[in-house]
Amino acid sequence: MSTTTRPSVVHRPDFMNGDEFQIPIFKLLKQDGTPYKNAKLPPLDKDKALRIYRAMLFTRVLDERMLAAQRQGRLSFYMQSTGEEATVIGSTAALDDDDMIMAQYREQGALAYRGFGVDEFMNQLFGNDRDYGRGRQMPVHYGSKTLNYLTISSPLATQIPQATGYAYGQKLAGEGRCTITVFGEGAASEGDFHAALNMASVHRVPVIFLCRNNGYAISTPAIEQFSADGIAPRAFGYRMKVIRVDGNDILAVYQATQEARKLAVEHNQPVLIEAMTYRLAAHSSSDDPSGYRSRKEEEAWRDKDPVLRMKLWLEGQGWWSEDAEKQEQETRRREVLEAMKRAEKRPPPPLESLVSDVYHELTPALADQLEALKTHIRKYPEAYPKSAPTLDAEQGGTRDA
Repeated sequence: MSTTTRPSVVHRPDFMNGDEFQIPIFKLLKQDGTPYKNAKLPPLDKDKALRIYRAMLFTRVLDERMLAAQRQGRLSFYMQSTGEEATVIGSTAALDDDDMIMAQYREQGALAYRGFGVDEFMNQLFGNDRDYGRGRQMPVHYGSKTLNYLTISSPLATQIPQATGYAYGQKLAGEGRCTITVFGEGAASEGDFHAALNMASVHRVPVIFLCRNNGYAISTPAIEQFSADGIAPRAFGYRMKVIRVDGNDILAVYQATQEARKLAVEHNQPVLIEAMTYRLAAHSSSDDPSGYRSRKEEEAWRDKDPVLRMKLWLEGQGWWSEDAEKQEQETRRREVLEAMKRAEKRPPPPLESLVSDVYHELTPALADQLEALKTHIRKYPEAYPKSAPTLDAEQGGTRDA
């Protein structure tokens, strides 16, 4: 037979639509920071808990200040992760730092948790000469080879099959590593999602597919994206392990990802996690959510704030206080503002970086294009206020008009 199992036999045409499968949602903490009855919390020591929470606070401060900078015209574009911090940082904390992260574009909290510095964030956002991407990417398209965080790519869902391929390499290497790829429920409508899950299941690779189901694919609500019960049931079509978790419950996300990692690394079983959360902010600085959702809906989700929930839990452990909160907030705001000022003052990447890393040796065609660009900038320096001075420096302060 062409199936992997031996199906039972019936003698009348009974059709199924999937309603036979009811996927529960995994929760540990109530919104007041207390655990549910019979909930068994994962072991989490004070140092790691505070590392997680500080990453959450930093991410929220970064998002607030950078959106303000964009509104002031100091930054061209920004995307916030407000409301989704527990999903991103809780899952990252459950991994080993050597595991690979392939993110979409709302996972700055993962980098913050792993130690990406505030200057590193700013250099990328402003695309200056210290930006690892050399100014080639839009803002919020971070990447860090050191922290095992693949550079973000704008086209939706491309990182999902890449994660399967990278995890296959990890399986062959046999070093006990896995890959997690994060994406929204809108990206799960792309063909890349299905191709990736099928390949991962067939080849049994150590990959975790983490879907941030935040209710909207930009302005398209989930109810208009699919008629099935969310994203989680799709795992059954690929005979894959799956769990649905409260994405605003930091401890539930942490424990679910821990268990998923064990399945991936120890048994080469890919896992799908659907984290139910909500995007409290706009999709991006170019979006106005008031056009497609109500203020009442947003306020209902603000009452489920993941940062507040973890704060209350930490206070219940005796590990945090209002004084500590105030000091941390002030420190983070000062760090972000000071780093932003430093990044703004730095020059852009050198023009030569436009053609470097394309070929091992610069081709004649690219060299000619670069020289033509320099000639153009020297002719119209007022149109290129950042690049023109760097060319002046090359010629000892003279300008070729």
